[in-house]
Amino acid sequence: MQPFEGIRVLDFTHVLAGPFCTYQLAVLGAEVIKVESPHEPDMMRAESASEVLLRQQRGSQYLSQSANKASVAIDFRSPEGAKILRKLAGSCDVIVENFRSGVLARAGLDYDSLREANPTLIYCSMTGFGQTGPKAGHPAYDNVIQAFSGLMAATGDTQTAPVRVGPPVLDYGTGAQAAFAIASALFQRSRTSTGQYIDVAMLDAALMLMSSNVVDTQLKQSAPQPPGNSSLSNAGYACFEAKQGLIMIGAFTAKQLADLWMVLDQPELSGTALTLSRSQIEKRLTQDRQLLSTLLLAETAQEWENRLNDAGVPAARVRTLDETLAHPQVGSRAVLQEAPGLPVPHEQLKVPVAAFSYEYGGPEIQHHGVARGTHTREVLQQLGMDVTEIAALEKARVVASAEH
Repeated sequence: MQPFEGIRVLDFTHVLAGPFCTYQLAVLGAEVIKVESPHEPDMMRAESASEVLLRQQRGSQYLSQSANKASVAIDFRSPEGAKILRKLAGSCDVIVENFRSGVLARAGLDYDSLREANPTLIYCSMTGFGQTGPKAGHPAYDNVIQAFSGLMAATGDTQTAPVRVGPPVLDYGTGAQAAFAIASALFQRSRTSTGQYIDVAMLDAALMLMSSNVVDTQLKQSAPQPPGNSSLSNAGYACFEAKQGLIMIGAFTAKQLADLWMVLDQPELSGTALTLSRSQIEKRLTQDRQLLSTLLLAETAQEWENRLNDAGVPAARVRTLDETLAHPQVGSRAVLQEAPGLPVPHEQLKVPVAAFSYEYGGPEIQHHGVARGTHTREVLQQLGMDVTEIAALEKARVVASAEH
């Protein structure tokens, strides 16, 4: 049994952060019903590295976070569609939405409207800035929150900052925070039998992902200097050019720094490293970095990675993502999984599932993200509607199925 088997989630999310949240629940067994408009699909369906998938409206950015979900197309902005969804919400344990504040309230699909009929409902709202404060109504994407939060200004070095972090880390970080909040609320409900309203902000998630920077900024009363690829206080915690490629070294502790010097055949510096305080290590930064830069040119980055890891020093050759995916370490883990349901030539496509595994009942995917409206008729029939009623709603474009 998986942790969330028997939990039903109504998913009003779109783009990345919200769908990633509900995806994390789905791979752990929750029944997730994704709601889209019959008139406008989730925009991620049209973002794809494959023309084959694009023609199916199952873009790669959609597939990366849509496995295991059912799909219905129901127009919540129409009175009939809103009524259907309110009825469906009555059978759900969790609702997740990431519309701007007030959008679902106009359809009677906000927490206050739904909890009277479903008092144990857990309702999670995800927005850029949260439900309170002067920016509560402002829209945002990952790049906007990177700029607002200070993450961009902390990325790069003094010559290049601010630099946007390439992957949408705040979208995924926010989704993970929201999934944890929902899991916690479900556990709380198991003890109290009461529902919960959850307010998740991308800005808040960004600050959580920069926790030590947030504390340091308050202590120094100024933002930390962007460090680039090297520590501003420890020469052994940095990226260096090698004979071929770049090597990132994480010799942070005195013992690791001593081991680094030993690998580089510098026994005197190795002995000294064990006696140095953090402030003394910082004072030696320039001279030690210069020496390391010279010594590390003697071998390739891969050779240094092998030697340093064997000596217990954290280090890695700087890789591109395709190199990482091909490494046997990734293949030995369950983080990437495949499932049936994709067209030629993508049958073997693997998607990231979760950053952890269980001894039993762990995260897994049963099927990839499906076409919009694949389960519309099935879900409506579960609500007691017959074929004639559903056909009338389809004709009126209140709902849509994958066949129509």
